[in-house]
This record gives sequence, structure tokens and C-alpha cells, in this order.
Amino acid sequence: MALLTFKGGIHPDDGKSLAKEKAIVEVKPQGDLVYLVSQHIGAPASPIVEVGERVLRGQKIAEAGGFVSAPIYASVSGTVKAIEPHMNPTGATVNSIVVENDGEYEEVEYPAVKPLDEMSKEEILNAIGEAGVVGMGGAGFPTKVKLSPKEPEKIEYVIANCAECEPYITADYRRMLENPEKLVGGMKVVLKLFDNAKGIFGVEDNKPDCIAKLKELTKDEPRMEVLALKTKYPQGGERQLIYATTGRAINSAMLPADAGCVVDNVETMINIYQAVAEGKPSMDRVVTVSGDAINEPGNFKVPFGTNQAELVEAAGGFKVDPEKMISGGPMMGFAMFTLDVPVTKTSSSILCFTKDEVAKFEPTACINCGRCVEACPSRLIPSRLADYAEHHNEEAFTKREGLECMECGSCSFVCPAKRPLKQAIGSMRKIAMANRKKKK
Repeated sequence: MALLTFKGGIHPDDGKSLAKEKAIVEVKPQGDLVYLVSQHIGAPASPIVEVGERVLRGQKIAEAGGFVSAPIYASVSGTVKAIEPHMNPTGATVNSIVVENDGEYEEVEYPAVKPLDEMSKEEILNAIGEAGVVGMGGAGFPTKVKLSPKEPEKIEYVIANCAECEPYITADYRRMLENPEKLVGGMKVVLKLFDNAKGIFGVEDNKPDCIAKLKELTKDEPRMEVLALKTKYPQGGERQLIYATTGRAINSAMLPADAGCVVDNVETMINIYQAVAEGKPSMDRVVTVSGDAINEPGNFKVPFGTNQAELVEAAGGFKVDPEKMISGGPMMGFAMFTLDVPVTKTSSSILCFTKDEVAKFEPTACINCGRCVEACPSRLIPSRLADYAEHHNEEAFTKREGLECMECGSCSFVCPAKRPLKQAIGSMRKIAMANRKKKK
């Protein structure tokens, strides 16, 4: 049987061997914890604690600032030291709650939970929303909102994104091996919300051990299926995953719900389970620390707010000072100039490399080879869109479907002229989308 996939895509060296075999290690931070009030798409959370107040692990310290928002919880016990702006991993400055860690990790007493079968859909959604669960694959969209479509009866597929197609990142892989029961438990919770839906675990075929483990756990679950996907980047992109697993196509103007689908990644599904089955808020996540500049690459369960420099120290520190540091994957992540930033709900990895290979590229003229067209999963002509972007021709850019670009970087990766296609297209997309909002 042919492996499920999509048109286009690329096969970069995945670099996963550096951390793949490293079991998850829990990290207990020593320094101050910095909780950004914007760790999600939507309105920032509103602090509900004061400077000087003692907080416990699991205590809410900021409440949701609106419908599309999410609360924040302390991940350690300690004293609120300040409420002030701090830098996030992308370099922006965000209001934050700083907690001085007392090292005791004293935890709140969580309320008793009902068995899932006795919970109403409203109770399940409220538990997920109150726990502060957001999309932890990188987008950070509040999960309660995602699981509240206008017509829930039309949702036919709940897809667990187990592809983990970005190079180097192995956090989801370790979660699937070490906590598969919680992943399947999270799927059971979500399926309780959608009576007509089938649950799909979409796993790339370079993870046969995960496929076998999930198939064993779901063999008696008639509403769940494990599908093997072709190993190819960006197989874990939302549109590509939906097409590969269901054959349904969506564009930039559509939500997955418009195609009868809901998609959540592995870490999100596990946090859904913990919120509903254990009554625990979202307080930590698994982060991969890898790259050839790291002494001991690995996967670490880290409390939100932990300084990323501490996390690198937990991985043995640097072999040599890195030329390049990335928050997230090398294809869609963000370059960082400092590790003095906190781990957030969307921090999937910290990658540190001895050489900045991309910075050494010297772009030359396009030779019209068409490789970017072949690689583009959105079926666009990236070289032409980049030309429009460089000439600030917004009209032509939007007319040629520039807004359909998902900024996966496949075009830049294959370009023999080393043109920064993704960067040019991405910049024009932001301008065009902002102008579109102004017109509404």
C-alpha cells in the first residue's frame, strides 16, 4: 500500500539521530521564572497576582484576557518578584510575571475530577480552557476555541499530528514512545466532543516503533486509526496532513473545520488529557535541545518560564560557542541572538549550530530551473512571487495567490541560486494580510 502524502515537499537531512534515543529528562530550574502573558494567539492574559505574593506550582497567575486567550499558571512555587516587560524567543518585548523560585516546588491541591463518561461536552471544554491549553506545535491557538466550531456535528476527523517533520526535533517522538497512553487518552477526550468523528494518528514512517505502539493501544478502539505517512517535509503542515490523511484540501481562507477536520499535535493532546483526566493545568512541556554545538543533545521536560540558557546547561552546555541558535525547527523556527529568554507553551526546541551555513550563501540570479515550483506544497511559483515581493507589487502578488504560501521554506532550501525566497514572500504576505484587514 502506498504511503499517504501530498504533492511537493523536500527531504532535508533530518538530524534526529542526535537526540532521538535520549529519554525525556525532567529539568528543575534554579533561577527566576519568567511567564510571558502572551504565549498564545489572541488577547494577552491578565495578571491576577501582585509583587511580593507567594504562589504555588499549579496556581493561576494570569487569567484569560478574552474569548481567544488562555490563562497562565505558575510552574514552580516562589514569590512574585516583578511584573514587567521581558523579551520572548522571537525578539519581541512582552509583559511578564517574574517569580523567584524557592526551590520547594510546593503544589496546589487539584480539585477532584469526574470520569470522562460522566462529563458533559461543556464541562470538557471548560476544563481544557481553564487549564490554559493552547496549540503547542508552534501556533499557540487556544485549544478550547479550536474545539468549539460552529457546527460540531460536521466534524468527521480528529487528527493527531504525530508527523514531527521538522529536522532535529524529537520531542514528540519521545512523547509517543514514553507517554502513548496519555496521547490516546487525549484523543478519547476530543472524540467525546464530536459524535460523528473518527480519530486519526498521522505518523511519518521513519517512526515505526511509534506506529506499532499506537496501533497496539488503539486495536480495540473502533473510532481510532493509525496511518503511516511518507517521511517528507512539511508532512506535518496542517494542510498537508489533512490532505494526506483524508484527501481533503483547504486553502488559506479556510479553517480545518471547514473541511470537517480538527488537528492537534502530540504535546497538545497530552495536555488535553492532563487537563480533563487529571485536573492539572498546562505548566510544562517537552523540549528538544540539539545541534552540533550542544555537548549532550536530548529531550527535556521543562516548566514554562525556565530560562533557555538553563535548559542548554542541562544538555551539557556548548562544545563551542554557536554561530547560529534557533527557537523551533530549522525550516520554520526563529533565529535567536540570546538564550536569555523563557521557555513558553510553544517552545518545541532549541537548536544550536557551530556554523551559520545560510548566512554564508551569496544569492545569484534566478536561472528559471523550476525546482521551487516542484518543491512547493501549496503549488505556487515561488520565484515569481519573490520577484513581486522584491518590487513591492502587492497587486500581482495577491493575484498570483501569494497569500496561499505557508512559509515552509521548501523553495529556499532547493533554490540553486540561494535566493531568500521564503523571506521575501513572507514579508509581502504580512503586508498584504495587514492591508486586507484594514479594508474590512
